[in-house]
Amino acid sequence: MAAPGLLPGMGCLLEMPAALGRVSRPYSTSQAFAEVLRLPKRQLTKLVFPLQELQRQLLPESRPDLHLKTFGPSLEDIARAETFFTATARNRIEYLSSAEHLGHAPALPRPEVCFIGRSNVGKSSLIKALFSLAPEVEVRVSKKPGHTKKMNFFKVGKYFTLVDMPGYGYRAPEDFVGMVETYLKERRNLMRTFLLVDSVVGIQKADNIAIEMCEEFALPYVMVLTKIDKSSKGHLLKQVLQIQKFVDTKTQGCFPQLFPVSAVTYSGIHLLRCFIANITGNLKTNG
Repeated sequence: MAAPGLLPGMGCLLEMPAALGRVSRPYSTSQAFAEVLRLPKRQLTKLVFPLQELQRQLLPESRPDLHLKTFGPSLEDIARAETFFTATARNRIEYLSSAEHLGHAPALPRPEVCFIGRSNVGKSSLIKALFSLAPEVEVRVSKKPGHTKKMNFFKVGKYFTLVDMPGYGYRAPEDFVGMVETYLKERRNLMRTFLLVDSVVGIQKADNIAIEMCEEFALPYVMVLTKIDKSSKGHLLKQVLQIQKFVDTKTQGCFPQLFPVSAVTYSGIHLLRCFIANITGNLKTNG
């Protein structure tokens, strides 16, 4: 069944946002993103701005506010952000260390972002996709849920640190609550928590516990919807609308814009990189 308000066939397309204009001036970017810029506009939108592509399916009178302009970088902004995630001799991207407790975590002055989510939500796969421009960085991905048992720290040049947290729910480490609670409450350089939700099944009970933790600690956090390649457009849109409503009515600290992503097709990955570069203070976007 298609979600309510879906347009039959091609339907009426939304007007293209200004961000989809070609890069206004020559800018050094990765070869991969240079290829993205050569895609037809429709394909480019689907890959870089998946939320906007989803909104195309809604009838004009039923379109809710999906906060598409809350974070609206230009393609030039996104191209600049790619450079932070590209490994070079001067921009080393590498695994640093693992820690079971905050006391064992490396003391780092740079800004930090962490990724948390239910076991089997695709957290390690997403981080591996974010680091695809630094293929020598080893991010272990397992088909078995609960593979990550420690906090894993990755250095992204001189810019920021990314932390892969153990999954909660099924097969979570026994000391998960103590480990994660302490980190979230006491890590002074933590800039943003990225809470991953499986877009196929939506927000689960275990996710609600993580959400309540972020809310209780007054942490700024973001919901990233994973595995968008595994759902039909109708089902995915239904989930996005439900989760968007939840964020709007049930949360205080959650960033209003959702970030749908796929670690398989790389849809949404470029935009998420740009957002991370922006909130860590390394990139000032135009939108």
